[in-house]
Amino acid sequence: MPTELEELTQFLHHPQPPVRTVAIQNLIGFSQGPQASVFKYDNFMPIKDLKILARDKGRAMVQQALTILVNLCEDLEIRDMIAEDDSFLKHVISIIIDLENINSDLAAILLTNIAKNTKIKRIFDWEIEPSNKEVFKSNKVVDCLLDVFVKGCDKKLNKVCNYDYLSFFFADFTRFSEIRKYFVTEQEYDGVVPISKILAFTEKYDSRIRREGVAATIKNALFEISSHEDLINEELEVNILPYLLLPIATSKDADLDEEELFNLPDELQLLPPDKERDPSPQIICNHLESILLLCSTKHIRDLLRSKSVYALIRELHKNIKNDEVEDLCSRIVDMLMRDEDASNAHIEEVLEKDDDEEGEFDKIHEAILGEDGVKEKKEIEVEEEDSDNDEIMEVV
Repeated sequence: MPTELEELTQFLHHPQPPVRTVAIQNLIGFSQGPQASVFKYDNFMPIKDLKILARDKGRAMVQQALTILVNLCEDLEIRDMIAEDDSFLKHVISIIIDLENINSDLAAILLTNIAKNTKIKRIFDWEIEPSNKEVFKSNKVVDCLLDVFVKGCDKKLNKVCNYDYLSFFFADFTRFSEIRKYFVTEQEYDGVVPISKILAFTEKYDSRIRREGVAATIKNALFEISSHEDLINEELEVNILPYLLLPIATSKDADLDEEELFNLPDELQLLPPDKERDPSPQIICNHLESILLLCSTKHIRDLLRSKSVYALIRELHKNIKNDEVEDLCSRIVDMLMRDEDASNAHIEEVLEKDDDEEGEFDKIHEAILGEDGVKEKKEIEVEEEDSDNDEIMEVV
C-alpha cells in the first residue's frame, strides 16, 4: 500500500493543472535527503512526470520541475535515466540557449549534473536550431553552449541568467578526446580556437564557479599534448601561458630579480599594486597541473625556463601553505630544473604512443609525475569526489 508521499507523487500527472501545481509545490522539499527515494515510486513514474512538467508553459512549474530533477541527480540511477533520454536532453539544451528563458541557469545546472554520465558525449554531434541568429552563428550544440557561456557572462544576454555553471559542464565534457580536440582546434564557423574564448575568465574574481570550471576545462584540454606548440606560441591566437601564470602571480612577489622580471611574459611584467593570487587553492592547483602538462615536451620545458616560470613557482611555494600546492610546485621545479636526462626523455617516448582514451590521463600523468604521482592524484580525486567539478549541484 502506498505511503502518503507516494500517493502525492501520483498527482504530478493529474489532469487538472491546479492539482499538479499543489503536488509539485509539496514535493519539492523531498527532493533532497533520504526521502528523495519517493520519486522512484511506481517504476519511476514521478521522474517521467517531472520531465513532462519541465515542458510546461508555466515558468514556475518548469522551475520547480527542473529544481527537483537537479537535486535528484545525486541518485545515479535517476541521473542516468535523465541523461539517456535524447528528447528531454535536447529540451534542456533548448532552455539554456533560449535567451528569454528565466530557467536557463537551472537547465545549465541540470546539464552539468547529468554530464557525469559517459553517454553525454553523444551531444557533441547534435545540432539544434537557435532562435537568435545574431548570437548563435552555428547550429552545433557545443558551439551554441560555448557561445552562450562566453557572450552571456554577467547577464549580458539574459537579464536573470549568467550561465556560470556551464563551466563545470565543459570541465566534464573535456574528459573525452573528441571534445578536447574541439577546444584546441580552430572552428570553421567563426575562425576561432574555442579555448581562447574562455581564457579571460581565469581572472574573473567575482565568480569562483566560472573560474574553477574554466581552470579545469583548460587543464583537460591540455591533455592534447600535440596542441601545446600552437597554444603557447605568443605569435598565434591563443598564447595560453599568461592566463595560467596570472592567477598564481601577485605584485607582492618581491624576490624576483631584474632578469627574472624581464623574462616574464609581457602581461606579467607590470602588475598593478593590488594584483593578488587567486584565493582558491583548488583553482591554483588546476593551473599548476596545466603547467605540468605543458612540461610534457623538451621544447616547451625550455620555453618555460626562458619565461621565468620557475621564479614564479618559487615565489608561490614560499608564500602559500597548502600541501597540494606545495607538492605540485615541487614537481614543476623538478621538471624545469633537473637535467634533461633519460627520465625526461621517457616522457616523450610515452607520449608518442597511441593511448586508448580510458587510460590516457593516467599514462600522461605517470609519465610526468611518476608512479607515486599518479597514485596520489587518484587518491585526491576520490577524496574530492563531492567537491569541485565532480560535485552534483543541488538547489535549495
